[in-house]
Amino acid sequence: MKKLALLLAAMMLVVSVAGCGSNTSASSSSQAAGESGAESSAAQNTAAVSPVTSWDGKELSVVVGPDPDTIDPALNSTVDGGTMIAHAFEGLFALDKDGVPQPAQAESYTLSEDGLTYTFTLRDGLKWSDGTPLTAEDFAYSWQRAIDPATAADYSYMFECIDGYADGKLDVTAVDEKTLEVKLIAPTAYFLELTAFPTYMPVQKATVEANGEQWALSAETYIGNGPYKISEWQRGSHITMVQNENYWNVEALGPESIRFNLVEDDVAQLSAYKTGEVLFVDTVPNDEIDALKPNEDYYVMDQIGTYYVSFNVQKAPLDNPKVRQALILAVDRDWICVNVGKADQVPAGAYVPPALSDADPTQSFREVGGDYYDPSFEAYEDNLAKAKEILAEAGYPNGEGLPTIEYLYNEGTAHQQIGEALQSMWGELGVKVELVSQEWATFLNSRKNGEYNVARNGWLGDYNDPISFLDMWITGGGNNDAQWSNPEYDKLITEIKSTGDQAVRMEKMHQAEDMIFADWMLCPLYYYTDIYMLSPVVDNTWASPLGFKYFMYATPKAA
Repeated sequence: MKKLALLLAAMMLVVSVAGCGSNTSASSSSQAAGESGAESSAAQNTAAVSPVTSWDGKELSVVVGPDPDTIDPALNSTVDGGTMIAHAFEGLFALDKDGVPQPAQAESYTLSEDGLTYTFTLRDGLKWSDGTPLTAEDFAYSWQRAIDPATAADYSYMFECIDGYADGKLDVTAVDEKTLEVKLIAPTAYFLELTAFPTYMPVQKATVEANGEQWALSAETYIGNGPYKISEWQRGSHITMVQNENYWNVEALGPESIRFNLVEDDVAQLSAYKTGEVLFVDTVPNDEIDALKPNEDYYVMDQIGTYYVSFNVQKAPLDNPKVRQALILAVDRDWICVNVGKADQVPAGAYVPPALSDADPTQSFREVGGDYYDPSFEAYEDNLAKAKEILAEAGYPNGEGLPTIEYLYNEGTAHQQIGEALQSMWGELGVKVELVSQEWATFLNSRKNGEYNVARNGWLGDYNDPISFLDMWITGGGNNDAQWSNPEYDKLITEIKSTGDQAVRMEKMHQAEDMIFADWMLCPLYYYTDIYMLSPVVDNTWASPLGFKYFMYATPKAA
């Protein structure tokens, strides 16, 4: 392994790369340049990188990603798109800085004694951004639209907890203009969190039906109910949102406008930050991390998520579980975290990340479930030896007979460097790997459609429960990029969602994760942390452990 580490270090000293994601995007110069920058930064101690010394609070200019693939609340499945949606739309509830659901479009709710019926009361006088009334029926329509097969929403399964989902007709009733009644199949402790998620946000029926899928592609037809509305959208440049004067809590808003600059290249992002063009960037080039760490405007936050590799299990040779297992065991995760991640990421020995609780809230799901292999540096040599044995058992000793495997990733410094590391690590098995990069939107659709062999992937929890990492793998699920199908797994997920007994739920969720690794259908690399730059002149913004960023209440920081 020492020889491999030296080879990778030498390779990364000379390569120039570009791109990144859940989506983050990145690009870098060289490892040597990053190290010299670190010395300079350390001398500055905690000085801010941004030259901006004041902000008038009027327009906040930020970067959370490139052109979004979609910002239709029902269709989006990315963090950058979700951040934009959270500024233009609002659910019945919204998460506060601590991740606690708070009344939003709903003023209050009641829950039946059996925990199955929620009755929400909407606020008085709610309106869409075009000034027309918003009623309970808008929520009923939008949720039903999200599960309609014609909509093809990746997250349609998120409504499985609502009675009637299995029959295609949700038991959601607009009792009157201000009252929405929702009946569940089992008590669901995280249901209020679901109502704050983009997929549960309402869309305006008249606009959607008049414009079809095009409604979410232009400022003129992008009618929302949230704190801001789109005033300008120049593709490849920016989306500008201004305060929505019809929002129920408009007086509490901060910036008059928020400019979401659409930038994929992380070198360009950091450059814009360093010149003061933007006051927030959601990623930085990996080779700049060491230099940026000492600065007061550099942030590393905990995140509920896992960076992993997807196998297309329908395509040879990845349709062979032993080939997948060999590839999984041949990865030195510790090396990737230390030399590429550089932000306190934790090598992953499983899929569900450590931050989620088990039935006993004093224990995490990960503590109870344990690891499925040892991800430590010390175990790497043994793992590699076992990987070689398993690949030989699969009929490919020393990789002989294996076709070249294509590894697909979206553009970004970290993604490319991880691809290069995997290329070398899998090369220890005799496996030949070709690296292929695509821009973000193209990459998302290639992966979703199964047009790949092996691909970079990552998942952040949608709410604070392990099922958010497990229900995505049901047969035909919109986020099941692996194209995996296991009827017993599907049955288990249905059982989990059909009970409110936490002990039973957790036991079955551990069984579900066991099935994932019995089939070796994905390759976890590390548990995420969230890196971003925020100018010290900006106050009252926050980052959610689920990945979303919130700017609607931003104010100038007091001197």
